[in-house]
Amino acid sequence: MNKTCLTIFGGTGDLTFRKLLPALYNLTALTAPSHDWMILVIGHREDTSEGYRKKAGEWVRKFARVRFEDGVYERFASRIVYYRMDFTDLEEYPALGDFYEANGVEKGIFYFAVAPRFFRTITEGLARVRGAAGWKVILEKPFGEELEDARELSDRLESFFTPERVYRIDHYLGKEMIRGIQTLRFSNPVFSRAWNAEAIECVQIVADETVGVETRGGYYDRSGALRDMVQNHLFQILSILAMEAPADADPGRLHDAQLAVLRALRRPDRTEEALVLGQYEGYRAEPQVGPDSRTETYAALRLFVDTERWKGVPFYIRTGKRLRRREMAVTIVFRAAGDAESCLLTLRIQPEEGVSLRFNIKKPGQGGEVLPVTMDYCQSCMIRAQQNTPEAYERLLSACMLGERAWFSQWDQIETCWRFIDALKSAYEAAGLEPETYAPGTDGPAGADELLARYGHRWEDTEPALE
Repeated sequence: MNKTCLTIFGGTGDLTFRKLLPALYNLTALTAPSHDWMILVIGHREDTSEGYRKKAGEWVRKFARVRFEDGVYERFASRIVYYRMDFTDLEEYPALGDFYEANGVEKGIFYFAVAPRFFRTITEGLARVRGAAGWKVILEKPFGEELEDARELSDRLESFFTPERVYRIDHYLGKEMIRGIQTLRFSNPVFSRAWNAEAIECVQIVADETVGVETRGGYYDRSGALRDMVQNHLFQILSILAMEAPADADPGRLHDAQLAVLRALRRPDRTEEALVLGQYEGYRAEPQVGPDSRTETYAALRLFVDTERWKGVPFYIRTGKRLRRREMAVTIVFRAAGDAESCLLTLRIQPEEGVSLRFNIKKPGQGGEVLPVTMDYCQSCMIRAQQNTPEAYERLLSACMLGERAWFSQWDQIETCWRFIDALKSAYEAAGLEPETYAPGTDGPAGADELLARYGHRWEDTEPALE
């Protein structure tokens, strides 16, 4: 029986230890037979399979969603093979092909869990491995370091593997609440009939972090918040929120619906009315960051989707590092009736998962005062939901193994987002604007609040209602 193999380039990196191996252990623990693959971990350090398995067990024990059990881990670890290799040396790839042949491996997945500057080299090396072109490949973002570089890389990958075998992973698309946006929108007439400019005042997408760049200074200083978060993760969420209902369940329909939204994003006439950038105090002293860096660690945007459904509705996007609290959420702000507060529908994505709805009722008593109240559904509070909800990498690895492409980014989506962000950033710099400095542990630069206040809006609180 021919074996199927998942080969991980970058097998000794944080991504593999913190995310990929725990996700694969979860799949093993849940006894999914289709996931019983050989796992070939490629690293440049001297090690053995036995030594690697022992080290990996410590990470799995710490980060796996499913309870760690020695017997399950032994079954999982028995599939792991450590393969020492310098993947930047093209002369070493024929030996990798010999390994596959000696072990009866004829198909599988290559996972590029390395920096994008190595993608091209690995692809060139795999061209020396017989049959590799028929495998699938998973790429981690960023998908290149600039648009032209990314386009050349995409062309190379798709010409070698073919487009349908290239899986560009965006782990945000594997998060439970993001996957649930379609159900919330299209399975509840109370929302689907009001999901338009007539009923909605604005939409807010927030992804705040309390951490700084930590060990990623070298990468982050070349990308910044716009490319690291907005261009991919947050634009993907925006496209799901704003798209028309796909005609059917075909993965291509979802892709087309999202792409239509991204192509309908309006280029702002005045950059200062659409973009505020910030940089936290102390960023320039971070390891591998330039002492005169102008890279943004915070971005707030005011955008419009030029479709009939969203005519005149602003989409506000905010993301930043070293902020007051960690949160990721989407808030739909409905138009207010009279002097009453606006109704809010909030989807909390992380760290808590859930949905809340704020609406207005009459305050008990003789008077006619209107009182805003909140109904809250906390999904992450339920033990059963915690146990039964796959994590993002677990879900997306499984999808790739099964050939399900709906929740992976496609090149035309990536290129459209890249062009929009590059044009916006270029206009910002041409206008002589620079990131505002903000203190760590705050809500970011004052300009972000002023951006919304200028149009009669404010950033809505996304914290769960407390009794």
